Amino acid sequence: QIYPYGSTGKLPYTTMGSGSLAAMSVFEQGWREDMPENEALELVRRSILAGVFNDLGSGSNCDTCVIRMDGTVSYNRGDVTPNPVQPLRDAIRHSSKLSISAGTTAVLSTKNQRFAVTLADVDVVEA
Repeated sequence: QIYPYGSTGKLPYTTMGSGSLAAMSVFEQGWREDMPENEALELVRRSILAGVFNDLGSGSNCDTCVIRMDGTVSYNRGDVTPNPVQPLRDAIRHSSKLSISAGTTAVLSTKNQRFAVTLADVDVVEA
């Protein structure tokens, strides 16, 4: 684990972020040494989902990345999507009074203008 200020810790597993307590509980229950990759990946998915479902500040998708000892990497974007959104959206009935048709608000004028900025125009300051 690499902490925000650069210190490191060598741990068999770790969790970070606002859902980390729920995720850690899944790891504590399910982790064991020498797990096969597919079981370890499933444990990671379950721990991330525990964070998602038990913390309002967590996101809603699960991406996984496996970095193997031989240097190969598998990155799975959207590996698990916990809540299929479309059925929920389809179930909501909106009032027609909330629908605003195109052209309801008149556009009085438009103006597009290009700006050129060079490095000489920019001041760089240290914080």
